[in-house]
Amino acid sequence: MNFCKKTIITLLLALAFSNICQAREGNDLRTLFLNNQAAICGINIRNFNAKDLNGNEIIDKDEESGNFINAIERLDEIKELGINTLHVLPITPVGKLKALGTAGSLYAIADFEGINEQLVDKNSDLSPKKQAKKFIDECHKRNIRVIVDLPSCGSYDLFLKHPELFIKDDKQMSIVPSDWTDVRLFNTGNNDKLNEDVMNAHKRFVDMVIELGADGIRADVATIKPSEFWVELIKYTREKDKEFMFLAEASDSWREPPSKYAEFTPYDELLKAGFDGYYGSFFNLKEWSAQDLIEHIKFNNNLLKSYSEPKSLILSFTTHDEVSPILLHGENYSTMISWLEATLPFNPYSIDGFAQGDNYIYPWANTKAEYTETDDEIYFVHRGKLDIFNFSRKPGGSKNGINEKLLDNFKTAYKFRADNIDLITNGEFTQLKTNDEKVFAYMISEKKKNPKRIIVLGNLDFKNTKDEICVKLPKLHKRDMVELIKGDGSLKIHRRKLSTELTTGEIEVAKIFH
Repeated sequence: MNFCKKTIITLLLALAFSNICQAREGNDLRTLFLNNQAAICGINIRNFNAKDLNGNEIIDKDEESGNFINAIERLDEIKELGINTLHVLPITPVGKLKALGTAGSLYAIADFEGINEQLVDKNSDLSPKKQAKKFIDECHKRNIRVIVDLPSCGSYDLFLKHPELFIKDDKQMSIVPSDWTDVRLFNTGNNDKLNEDVMNAHKRFVDMVIELGADGIRADVATIKPSEFWVELIKYTREKDKEFMFLAEASDSWREPPSKYAEFTPYDELLKAGFDGYYGSFFNLKEWSAQDLIEHIKFNNNLLKSYSEPKSLILSFTTHDEVSPILLHGENYSTMISWLEATLPFNPYSIDGFAQGDNYIYPWANTKAEYTETDDEIYFVHRGKLDIFNFSRKPGGSKNGINEKLLDNFKTAYKFRADNIDLITNGEFTQLKTNDEKVFAYMISEKKKNPKRIIVLGNLDFKNTKDEICVKLPKLHKRDMVELIKGDGSLKIHRRKLSTELTTGEIEVAKIFH
């Protein structure tokens, strides 16, 4: 009997260990991302489905802020947009001391293993973690994957509680990285010797998000930790789930750390360390010439081919760190971004409210608050950016209302991408020459005889219309058919040439087939 019991226990333990080491059933995010088929949207649960009943764009004490339970109401809307992956901004508890904003920055982490109580439905019988798990489960029911954000620095509250996790100066004071005054710099160690206390805290975070059912992690400012730190953490995670995806917030345009005390690991070394992808510097489009855009596309295509293992990136035209495109260059710029997202062979990424044309201008911004949960009595806000510091309204829900034109355009663009996903992700990218330095043009074509092709051209001049744009089209057959997907009808193709007119910031898309 004892022998039988011992045998059964041994078998059960072996089975449990085997299950831990295998990929979690159903997670396919890493494969999806590496094939450039993850359509990602970043959301802040705290305002994702906030109930602003009096319309003052702040969630007052007697109103319901966004939480894991009411967030479920918006998931069908997200799926209808063509989004298949949510990047959930940090869900961990936030610091309340030396804070920014009346709720505290989402990125001022106060606990690696807990759930932010601000994101919890107080009327639910479920525990905070079960509420978070229910939200993720509901995402999975709709075939929506979930990436959870891992903050890069700790709150002042966490520093007071666990000073051993942080770098200190000669006077044993904590280090403020750059102008991030509400957070302190972790002491991760270096490639020769890592700080095991910090590493173990991050491993506990991994354990929690895997327990919740998440499919991946987005590492905030991944560049300020040494490469060996990520090697160990990613290996630890992949032993639990081989399909777990790691996205590094890092860019090829980042050149130095935010503090002299911080480590700096550039984007290419992060990819070598095990990250599946990083941020292309597409947020610089607002300042680029046409050739700058084309060269950056080519640069990333060549970069990703240089690794022995598959790698990819996100099209970071608009994130919670970027000013709303509406404020920068108007509606046409937002439309252009949607179609670039739809037609380029990388992973499209947008932020909650972008599809609806939100300008993220809040009437109460940077004024004194009537109520605060932190030691900051000011509604601290980054102008024109998604609010991550206060209990603010639902994105896209300002008094100006939803921009239906932009919303329909976003849906059309993402549906076009889904309908042509094989051509866009596996086709050959070719630059097309134009007669204007502000007008870009490119072609995505099948790698076969009589290929289907997608033609994209756009005007990066946001002040002047282009009346006579000419583009040479290689390998055009006289029997080829042209379908205008996006444009006003001015686009004409004749004798291997394309001619068109482009208003300020306008983009046109056509499909050619035999």
